[in-house]
Amino acid sequence: MSPRPDFLRPLVLSGPSGVGKSTLLQKLFAEFPDSFGFSVSHTTRNPRPGEIDGKHYHFVTTQRFKGLIKDGAFIEHAEFSGNYYGTSFETVRSVQRMGRRCLLDIEAQGVRQIKQTDLNPVYLFISPPSMAALRDRLQQRGTETEASVQKRLATALKEVEFAKEPKVHDLVIINDDLDRAYELFKKVAQGEEVVCDILPSLED
Repeated sequence: MSPRPDFLRPLVLSGPSGVGKSTLLQKLFAEFPDSFGFSVSHTTRNPRPGEIDGKHYHFVTTQRFKGLIKDGAFIEHAEFSGNYYGTSFETVRSVQRMGRRCLLDIEAQGVRQIKQTDLNPVYLFISPPSMAALRDRLQQRGTETEASVQKRLATALKEVEFAKEPKVHDLVIINDDLDRAYELFKKVAQGEEVVCDILPSLED
């Protein structure tokens, strides 16, 4: 069966921290290990317990990261909480060379930068059902201080406001129920035409 028209276009996922993007990606890779590839970002932050260099991130020094910026290696890059994060052109190309669809997990600032390139991805926004639900998820992680939760919620509001702008995203999935959200996400990832959700107001 030939790939659907959108299958080999990169798929850019964005959405607030804690909305469940990583869980959706993990489920997809587990079900389709040979169809998709994840764009492994570069970062200057230290590895967390269990993180593997080259698998979870490419861990580099700030000096190396700035050198890559100067060389034009990044599709997008951003600074968050004192650390740099970036997506390189080469990581996307390496996935595409394998005949797999490249999936990218990108912050709103990165989405703005990607729109200035010729990458031509499909943009998918993963939304929480409400800010209260997102706050609960962040607090349930057990890894966030209250100050950190408030900072992430403030960032989330900015991301949602950006997502409301016309033509920013092609598709929206509300992660109110993981199984339902995953079924939609799976179809989008496979390049199928689906009727996705409408971005909620997210007012508390």
